[in-house]
Amino acid sequence: MRFLALVVLLLVVMTPVGRAAPDVVPLPADKQAFGTARSAASPVWFALGHQGLSEIFHPDLSTPATRETRLLVDGKPGQAHTEPADSRSLTFRQRLRGNGWHAEITYVTDPQRAAVLADVTLTAARPVRLSVEHVPMKGFSEVVSTLPTGPVRHAHGTFAVGFADGAAQAALNRGFGAVAREYARGWHTYLDGLRRPRSADRKLYDMSVMVLAASEDKRNPGALIASPSFPWAFGFDRELAPELGPYALVWPRDLYHVATAMIAAGDRDIALRALDFMLRKQQQPDGHLPQNTRVDGTPFWKSIQLDETAAPLLLAWHLDRRDPSTTDSLRRAADYLLSYPNAPFSEQERWENQSGYSPATIASVVAGLVCFADLLRRNGENADRYLQVADEWQRRIESWTATTTGPYEPKPYYLRLTKDGNPDAGTRYNLGDNNPDDIDQRAVVDPSFLELVRLGVKRADDPVIRNTVRVVDQQLKEQGYWHRFTQDGYGETADGRPWNINWPTPTRTYGRLWPLLSGERGEYELLIGHKASAAQRLREIAATANSGLMLPEQVWGGRGTTSATPLAWTHAQYVRLAWSLDAGRPVERPDVVANRY
Repeated sequence: MRFLALVVLLLVVMTPVGRAAPDVVPLPADKQAFGTARSAASPVWFALGHQGLSEIFHPDLSTPATRETRLLVDGKPGQAHTEPADSRSLTFRQRLRGNGWHAEITYVTDPQRAAVLADVTLTAARPVRLSVEHVPMKGFSEVVSTLPTGPVRHAHGTFAVGFADGAAQAALNRGFGAVAREYARGWHTYLDGLRRPRSADRKLYDMSVMVLAASEDKRNPGALIASPSFPWAFGFDRELAPELGPYALVWPRDLYHVATAMIAAGDRDIALRALDFMLRKQQQPDGHLPQNTRVDGTPFWKSIQLDETAAPLLLAWHLDRRDPSTTDSLRRAADYLLSYPNAPFSEQERWENQSGYSPATIASVVAGLVCFADLLRRNGENADRYLQVADEWQRRIESWTATTTGPYEPKPYYLRLTKDGNPDAGTRYNLGDNNPDDIDQRAVVDPSFLELVRLGVKRADDPVIRNTVRVVDQQLKEQGYWHRFTQDGYGETADGRPWNINWPTPTRTYGRLWPLLSGERGEYELLIGHKASAAQRLREIAATANSGLMLPEQVWGGRGTTSATPLAWTHAQYVRLAWSLDAGRPVERPDVVANRY
């Protein structure tokens, strides 16, 4: 085995800040791993793909700075199998194989600077030449290495990707072992400060908590992105997504789910930061929260989703946050809900491509208003006007959204949404996402109606709830999981090609199965006394993890698709259901709402 002490500068790349290199698009969104140091001094995050490092994010989580950095052997990459190298830190190992060679690469980031390190051991049947291919997207990055430059059959070395002048070299000078030990200690210390539920798989639970914690931006506390990935057309269609979005953004809905999971896990501080981010950075002057924002709070997509404006009302109740500044911000959100035209009609519901009266949205706003009213009451303030509206909307949910004339049995059952507040009318609308034909609103159902139960707005044994469970299972359950709604088109073509919007001649695409919906079903099953079924839902979510223990947005045939992976919401649902199983009830369900209704 031959080692070269000489440090070789393999590549230094500069592109203008804020501009991507020409024709550079992200890699497939099914990331095999995601990592960063716990230290705020290291504003860099890496994702692993199927052949090595895919996107590296710097200086924040809304900015993919590189597309790809991978080991080449005689100019060609290998295929990688990814696994955690340490079950209690975001340290990952890839085993690569190529023509007559195999290698192991272990990845960490330097806790003291913006640099990613990869430690490589290679064995080949013949002398081979090693190099590192590095494709930047934005800003400055450099790669330095101690890999051999001449032909070798055995080699051990390290390469580093740095994002400040000299950062890569400084990380190499410390040595991979020292950096990796400090990196691991940071995560070990973090997990040591948390609890662990009895019900969960230990390794997947720890990984889920770490992935959620790693999803928080280091320059903008409380800003947790949806996923470090760019699925399908969001990665390659610059007309649809001019700036590589939108998953590496902060969605108030996803942020709420992550925050409630972290409260259950024992990291209350991250939830407090999330609430502050919602109210200090995301909330607009009129009180609403935009569809999503960059990690600095700048609105990106600006559609109105009333459930997202209700999210801080719910989260504040879980945290008992009722100081004057917080209460003033919450009041603006609550007043916005009351004043929105035709509320609880929403411009978009939680799947974001339709307007109307949605059971899930109505559940969120009713629960949010009741929770806010409870905070006001504890402060000695009168909250009657918020409760009066919440009660009226709660009484009218069925008249707005439950049909007695639809095509399915048993009736009545909840619809995904109504366009007109008349669920017995055969109003037709286009589902979007490459569905070529309009559809009768009475034929479209959605598991999201369970928000009514999970948030305490309806009883779990309510007859319409039970009817809808049966209808949804008949129409949407497949392979042990659930689709989002009837004829969901957000997914892949029949032969597995990626989703894109391709009008005026659409190519039909098919939304696959969402593991997080299994978690929501499990929370419902706890409320009807089916704990064994709820435990099975937790195992079903766990079964979708890839070899790096990343949980996906969508699955098909028991495996994750090239949808967003890891999806923070899926990991949050796994964490929250695990704690709900331990508690014997959904830990997110606000008692003040359930007791009222």
